Amino acid sequence: MHCPSKTKSGDELIVKNRRAGFDYEIEDTYEGGLALVGSEVRSLRVGTVHLTDAFATIEGGEVWLKQLHIDPFALAKAFPHTPQRVRKILLHKHEIMRMERMITRRGYTLIPVKLYFKGGRAKVELAVARGKKNVDKRMTILRREVDRETRASLRRAQKGG
Repeated sequence: MHCPSKTKSGDELIVKNRRAGFDYEIEDTYEGGLALVGSEVRSLRVGTVHLTDAFATIEGGEVWLKQLHIDPFALAKAFPHTPQRVRKILLHKHEIMRMERMITRRGYTLIPVKLYFKGGRAKVELAVARGKKNVDKRMTILRREVDRETRASLRRAQKGG
């Protein structure tokens, strides 16, 4: 099982969407609260959540998180939750309007970057992002390999002399 880790600021990281930076060019990020039921919160504390296919939409002036899979909590037999239900993200109106203006541009979408607890409350970091083309993904891989080789050569140079 996955155990959430503490970040530098004291937030308890639940899960991070590691593919987000590879598949998307992130323009802007927003922090919002998640409207959850009790068994979902307990599942998040255990760390049984899948973020990779999740995305957010704006409908009727509200932001909704879709395709977020939170496994049912094993001990919640009486009132279990639906694993892939649509969940509301709590944001200020001006943030929602700014996001809506950005995603109406062609090719932009809202994706969750990470889920974490902040002061005991479940938070999601949403990013306004544009999908990368395959050429951009190859350039990202190439840049990452060059950086890795540079760091390795610097390490070798420091060890050797």
